[in-house]
Amino acid sequence: MSVRIAARSLRSKILPMFAPAATLHSHATSFGFKEVNEEDKSQLVGNVFTKVASNYDIMNDLMSGGLHRLWKERLVSKLSPFPGMKHLDVAGGTGDVAFRILETIYSVHRRAVDDTLEDDLHEETQIHVCDINPNMLNVGRKRAQQRGLGDLGSLAWIEGDAEKLTFEDNSMDGYTIAFGIRNVTHIEKVLAEAYRVLKKGGRFLCLELSHVDTPVFKQLYDQYSFSVIPVMGELVAGDRDSYQYLVESVRRFPPQEVFASMIADAGFQKVEYENLVGGVVAIHSGLKI
Repeated sequence: MSVRIAARSLRSKILPMFAPAATLHSHATSFGFKEVNEEDKSQLVGNVFTKVASNYDIMNDLMSGGLHRLWKERLVSKLSPFPGMKHLDVAGGTGDVAFRILETIYSVHRRAVDDTLEDDLHEETQIHVCDINPNMLNVGRKRAQQRGLGDLGSLAWIEGDAEKLTFEDNSMDGYTIAFGIRNVTHIEKVLAEAYRVLKKGGRFLCLELSHVDTPVFKQLYDQYSFSVIPVMGELVAGDRDSYQYLVESVRRFPPQEVFASMIADAGFQKVEYENLVGGVVAIHSGLKI
């Protein structure tokens, strides 16, 4: 169930509760459970995704039992894509979210009957996939070619930093980031950039692994995360360390309420979040008004 957040109340009540654990939930100097120099984190995270790029989608299927597909569908349904929109998908290198947005826009129910009008909509619609890792983008480009979308003018692949976007102010109708924001060095800078590039009325949506509150479920989830996922990474991808980082990075990410307050602090309004699978993942959203 979606939970609406009163930003001012959260800032005064929730954030102080987590002040003693600021180090735990700070991305400024954390790399999983390790403390690293701020300037080193980007390179360390880059190394992780360079290693996992070729097996990224296979491992997502295995780790989530295929549920990540449903979570991304839910994310896109909240976006409500429309023909002619200008959209930015950040940390979306493999194209999973971007392809779903395009499929929604050009679905049978929303497709124009007139071929000329349809061609015009293809030209007007712009989905920008931005990722800091070129290897992830290469995977996305190959997948686009396999889907017959390689020459589609409405799909653009851009190597870029979520903390320093190159897009103009007030240029995007929508912004999505799926399983990416916990890997950045400064969450607040990413949120500020998202707010800057969105048009008034534009929607911010973030899908991220989050925190389970139910004690029994949390115990089972922690056991699976720390005992199974790294082993799975070693057996399937030949890389235990990257998946050890993954499960650790989730525990360093702010709880749902705190992250919602950070989104509100960036200027977004009507901030809310929806827990999926008991909080294993959460979708946060906000509007630029």
